[in-house]
Amino acid sequence: MCAWIMKIIVGVVLLFSGIRLAAQTKPVSFSRIDWAVQSIDASTPEALARQLTAPYTTDLEKVRAIFRWITENIAYAARPRFAVSRSALRYKQLPMDTLLAMKSVDEIVAYTVMQKRTAVCNGYARLFKTLCDYSGIRAEVVSGYARGGFGNPAFRSNHSWNAVYVDSAWHLVDATWASGFITYADEFIKQYDDYYFFPAPEQFIRSHYPEDLKWSLLDNPPTLREFYQAPFKMTAFMKYGIGSYAPASGVIEAAIGDTVQFRFDLKNTITASMAPELNADSMQLNRLPSWDFIKPAIVGNQVSYSYAVQSETVEWIHLVYNDDVILRYRLNIRKPKS
Repeated sequence: MCAWIMKIIVGVVLLFSGIRLAAQTKPVSFSRIDWAVQSIDASTPEALARQLTAPYTTDLEKVRAIFRWITENIAYAARPRFAVSRSALRYKQLPMDTLLAMKSVDEIVAYTVMQKRTAVCNGYARLFKTLCDYSGIRAEVVSGYARGGFGNPAFRSNHSWNAVYVDSAWHLVDATWASGFITYADEFIKQYDDYYFFPAPEQFIRSHYPEDLKWSLLDNPPTLREFYQAPFKMTAFMKYGIGSYAPASGVIEAAIGDTVQFRFDLKNTITASMAPELNADSMQLNRLPSWDFIKPAIVGNQVSYSYAVQSETVEWIHLVYNDDVILRYRLNIRKPKS
């Protein structure tokens, strides 16, 4: 009899333990966090970090609140008066109180970015790190090389982003690119892109190459030469989950009269009837004589292109899928032998 009662008691305890565990592992609601940060403001990084993270218990929630506040409130300085990416110390030229003058460069930059509400990539990255520091979360500023599409030419080199330690692992974020893009008229267009919050390292390396390769978070990162010789991957490359592609080199050598073949594979079939999202890559200057856009033939998950080289003026070939530009290749015309 006692053994039977003990089994019932143990069963009840396990049941309630399971209920508590389920409650503790409830998925994080990013939409709730994204909405909540819109009403938060503060005058210093320390006060801002406290307000952003106070409602949350996990580092993931806190990092999300920090990231989304930055992408919502900081605009890219298309023509910055102070070149933060070249020398963060130039911020010393701005007025600051005696207490701030005793702070680290990260803190000075973060404070200035909060006051101006504009920054270049280094300012975004230092603000993110400073807010994480005040929240007790490990974060690093990562410097390296970045390649983007023609929708954001100012972001292609000398770039900064972040690595942040959450749930016993390092993750990557880029608040600059997540906040929007730059047009050829040097106008910043605010357009949030969630891809740059914890992207997969094997995809992120296609556009972001760190100077210190440990921040690639890859066991076998590509060489810098491979990084630069690859074609430009546009925003839609990630949007559609592109797998393999060819040619692997981003520079095509061809003569007038040649036909060049391109292809890429889709991880998931995207129907042609799908309405494309607003995409900066497809909205820019699309009638320059040196640019050509080609549309594909689609068989299952394989998308292929055939391009006949007919003009010496074309320098860039853009592969279009579902009204989005996916890849951009450089075309070098071979001169006929005399």
